[in-house]
Amino acid sequence: MEMRVKKQIKVTDERRTPGKTALTVLFAVISVIWMMPIVIVLYNSLKTNGAVNTELFALPNAQSYVGFDNYINGMTFGNYPFYLSAGYSVFITLASTFLILLCTSMAAWYISRVDDLFSKVVYYLCVFSMVVPFQMVMFTLANTARDLHLDTPWTIPVVYLGFGAGLAVFMFVGFVKSIPIDIEEAAAIDGCGPLRTFFSVVLPMMKPTLISVGVLEIMWVWNDYLLPYLVLDVTKYKTIPIHIQYLQGSYGRVDLGATMALIILSLLPIVIFYLTCQKHIIKGVAAGAVKG
Repeated sequence: MEMRVKKQIKVTDERRTPGKTALTVLFAVISVIWMMPIVIVLYNSLKTNGAVNTELFALPNAQSYVGFDNYINGMTFGNYPFYLSAGYSVFITLASTFLILLCTSMAAWYISRVDDLFSKVVYYLCVFSMVVPFQMVMFTLANTARDLHLDTPWTIPVVYLGFGAGLAVFMFVGFVKSIPIDIEEAAAIDGCGPLRTFFSVVLPMMKPTLISVGVLEIMWVWNDYLLPYLVLDVTKYKTIPIHIQYLQGSYGRVDLGATMALIILSLLPIVIFYLTCQKHIIKGVAAGAVKG
């Protein structure tokens, strides 16, 4: 009994080494620094426009505090309603993520199970697409999207599918290779065709990677500004980032208080979503890295 207690004390002492304590303090400081821009935007969204311009880092006081007036002004500013921009952002994000998850999971399953030259070429093209900078293709992409009539909120998810396929296929292929093929062979013996095998057997087993890829894609599409700006007709369709960009008054005057308020409104859903699903990201990435 005494030996067990001594071992537990020894393990506890080893865990509380000075090096680990220093790393904990260091990462805590880095976290605070990382969070500071969001905190600054948050309390500036409660100040008057003049106070934001002159005293950006000062906390709200009795003269500068305006409560939620900036949020109301931001949502009612101009002739383009904020709820319409929010609706476009929600639709584009959900439709793009669904399309990416469905198509890339099926493609990854095919690539993992069919060992031929075509599968290898498709896989390496998807991997290569992750290292191609968007700036290299953005103007060609915008022209092609207009020629193919993909310049509306209802069709732009197809464009997002092309850009989001690389990472998704890479993660899905790594996970599918870890699934024993005997399970699929048993399903085939029971009379399941390829589609039924995928949707009834393989897809449910891909849940950890589906969630992690879905979270990453939702965060990317929701916050994306450049692709919708280049492809969509911004006079008709605005996502939330584009709406914030055009939050200007006469003579180009920008209401910084309202801008800060809309930034917080755009960040809030995605932050809550990420905090809810962050544990699944780690599980999905680890599961997809079992066999590269």
